[in-house]
Amino acid sequence: MSKITGGLISRSTMIRPSVIIGWVGRILLWMIILGCLAILLLTVLIPRLAGATPYTIMTGSMRPALPPGTLVVVRPVPVERIGVGSVITYQLKSGQPTVVTHRVISQGTNGKGELRFRTQGDANDVADQAWVRSVQIRGEVWYALPFLGYPAQLITGRQHQLLVYLLSVVLLGYAVFMFASAVRDRRRPRRSQQREVQKAA
Repeated sequence: MSKITGGLISRSTMIRPSVIIGWVGRILLWMIILGCLAILLLTVLIPRLAGATPYTIMTGSMRPALPPGTLVVVRPVPVERIGVGSVITYQLKSGQPTVVTHRVISQGTNGKGELRFRTQGDANDVADQAWVRSVQIRGEVWYALPFLGYPAQLITGRQHQLLVYLLSVVLLGYAVFMFASAVRDRRRPRRSQQREVQKAA
């Protein structure tokens, strides 16, 4: 509420509840937008640019570090860089799609001098029975995102790509709209105040 005193305008310093609610709502919306963009960045864009692949942990064999539902991003690394303690994703059988993510507990070579690795789940009492050959390894776990594995399982292939593009356009469009609205609201009181000063003069 404003009033004219001696040709000058004094504006009440009290902030209306509707203004506070509006700012809180905008902050929450921005947090949601930035959160969604961060998820897209970590689950889609960065893996794609780095040549990495996201996988979903489906069992509890790697608890507590990687519980079921965790999305792990796996990137290819030279087998020479893999050692004891590395968490790797590998094919159960060479050339087949089923993969496992376990920790390397020892390594050695076969009769041909080829590197091979013994693995074990962190929550398992015994090591995996078969040695893992270099050709089976898809990569080393780069980073992990809790809880994001199950949503990623709901959509696959082309649907996943289209949804990512659509969501990106919507989020970016909304972010631009919110930014333009904030700039417009910031300028509006100044113009109103200038008009009131001109009338008072």
